[in-house]
Amino acid sequence: MPYFSIVIPLYNKQDHIIATLKSVIAQTFTDFEIIIINDVSTDDSLKAIRSINDNRIRLITHDFNKGLSASRNTGIKNAKSNYIALLDADDLWKPQFLEKIHALINYYPQASLFATKYEEVHPGNSIIPINDPLHTTDGSMTLMNFFTANLGKLLISCSSICINKNVFEKVGHFDETITFAEDIDFYIRANHHYQLAYYNQSHACYMIYSQQQMSLAGIKDKVIPDFDKYETLAINRPDIKRFLDFYRYFMAKAYRLEGNKTGFRKMIQNLNYQNLNYKQRFLLIAPLFLIKLITRFKKKLLQKGVVVNSYS
Repeated sequence: MPYFSIVIPLYNKQDHIIATLKSVIAQTFTDFEIIIINDVSTDDSLKAIRSINDNRIRLITHDFNKGLSASRNTGIKNAKSNYIALLDADDLWKPQFLEKIHALINYYPQASLFATKYEEVHPGNSIIPINDPLHTTDGSMTLMNFFTANLGKLLISCSSICINKNVFEKVGHFDETITFAEDIDFYIRANHHYQLAYYNQSHACYMIYSQQQMSLAGIKDKVIPDFDKYETLAINRPDIKRFLDFYRYFMAKAYRLEGNKTGFRKMIQNLNYQNLNYKQRFLLIAPLFLIKLITRFKKKLLQKGVVVNSYS
């Protein structure tokens, strides 16, 4: 049985999948299988995969297009290992990613979730590291309270995390009805029950090939998590309540930008404004033209490698 099962959902990534697979094959820790779930790609993704000869690769093809969450779930259910590392078909790992995850597993046997820091790679290979609110030493390992550490930009991505298979048996898989922020929904369930071990050094790359990927106003016609159903988890857990309210704020702001008044009202209905900072409270009541102006300005700064946000 391989030590790791690497699950890669694939849909029309012909221009990126080879680089992704090469980053896996180049790992210094080599005891793994690669499960690629073809979600009925219509481009030359399969042709690209078949150009790589490695007997650790398994290909599973859906009968019809099912979406990202279903593809991840198919891979998870077919994994041979107890440790499942997720990787999107257009992201990359640095050579020591699995080695660092293996170190976390050995150092923190009480944990069931394991992740490293990641970095965003923007067009032109502009690299933006993720800020560290934990204030830990670069390259250090720690047990993280997911909910307090991730009030803002997530410190983990779905390409920098490894999950013990037992977690899925306890909390369920990715919700296939959710089409935006399905990872947040899973993280809430998983981190409520299990501990997360974190390696504070970037060993994964979240590849951003166009600024459209970074657009907040991208949830039109999308199904987002139902944060209200997790309110019971927040009883006597102010860290979870604050996390839920942060994502209500995040979605409410996105709904405002696209003019969705119904969605906006739903997001603020159970939001405790005391859990937001002054910048976040301002952005929920500011005139829409000003929010759009601020958003455009932030995008221009981001193109120059300058990150401005309302998270702190």
